[in-house]
Amino acid sequence: MFSLFRGLQSTQRFSGCLAGRVYSTITRSPPASAPRLAPTPLVFVSANDWDASSSNGVTYFSSMLAEKGYTCLQIDLRFPHGPIRDSEELMTALSTNLHDEIRLSIMPFPPIIFARSLSCLIAQTYVSSHPASGLFLISPPLSNASVSEAILPSKLPEFNFEAKFPIAMMAPDKEMQLLRAQHRFGNDPGVDMMPVADLESSHALATIEEWLDLVGV
Repeated sequence: MFSLFRGLQSTQRFSGCLAGRVYSTITRSPPASAPRLAPTPLVFVSANDWDASSSNGVTYFSSMLAEKGYTCLQIDLRFPHGPIRDSEELMTALSTNLHDEIRLSIMPFPPIIFARSLSCLIAQTYVSSHPASGLFLISPPLSNASVSEAILPSKLPEFNFEAKFPIAMMAPDKEMQLLRAQHRFGNDPGVDMMPVADLESSHALATIEEWLDLVGV
């Protein structure tokens, strides 16, 4: 299905249903008027079944960045069918879903993964075992242990992947103070910490653009 959004060409692929909802991957390609064509794709991950806030701002960011010349994918992951024994199995299932959607999109280079809130757990699971050109976390949990037991079926071990690619975290000022103190990347000099007042503002978009320029994408 093709539609226009502020001059963009968007392709939507339907990939399944659950409880009446249709899941899809939306690809936003740069318009002919884009100032350049960036070779590295941007993938925006959400999981609305699990955390409705994970998709906040995604359409705005991906649409505006596509206008700037980035190919952007919005991937909303379906929640796994059947019983889940523990949190590691849940993360593996969602990460595998993400890998499958990225593979079907036939990207020329490993993407930069963007994620917000609980979908940051999926993104970090993904980059632990799949190639990526970068990771941009928006208001991630302070740690895996900080996630409520009502959300995860069991304790999720903390991530231990090495930051071998550019990583950034963006959050409101007060939340950023907590991330600096408690997140595993909070004091990592190689991780860019980006406080903003409003996560869905033009300032937040400009912050993302500046970071992409900074890392040479």
